[in-house]
Amino acid sequence: MAKLVVTNHLSLDGVMQAPGGRDEDTRGGFTRGGWAAPYADEVMGRFMGARITSGGALLWGRRTYEKMFSYWPKQTDDNPFTPVLNERQKYVASRTLSEPLEWQNSTLLNGDVPAQVAQLKQQAGGNIAILGSGELVRSLMPHGLIDQFVLTIHPLVLGSGIRLFPDDGAYAQLRLVHSEPTTTGVLIAVYEPVTS
Repeated sequence: MAKLVVTNHLSLDGVMQAPGGRDEDTRGGFTRGGWAAPYADEVMGRFMGARITSGGALLWGRRTYEKMFSYWPKQTDDNPFTPVLNERQKYVASRTLSEPLEWQNSTLLNGDVPAQVAQLKQQAGGNIAILGSGELVRSLMPHGLIDQFVLTIHPLVLGSGIRLFPDDGAYAQLRLVHSEPTTTGVLIAVYEPVTS
């Protein structure tokens, strides 16, 4: 059975909203987008690069899919991630998109997404990676479908924004299975659920 692995950037106060760009996600009037970029370094690049090129399918919510689609298929340089992202199987959970999806190797999931994800875990060859996609992650947590959280915890407090683990979220106990500091003070932490 495939593992479902969530990868997300977080502030110390748990905010995951708009780490990559100023206007990436302004829901709720969020004005602090792009907060993760100054903390990128070789340690994080190497760690994330190894994970993305290790194979397996990708699972995204609509917003993440549209953001990735707006950028990666248009890249023509020698970036090693371009062919990986273009060729990898992509599953997209959305209530508003319809098939066919424009990006090659993309399949729409709608309806009972947790049930479909559980089925994908049974069928997939290799792990399934969720990048970003906070609403999707929060919808899957109560169903016990997430096998691993890879969190890059940044040394800043944003004070507002959408958090990965909301106040009314599902209860979960996690155990730390790997940690690695970067040169910029980010802690890469890998957690897995404690199973009873």
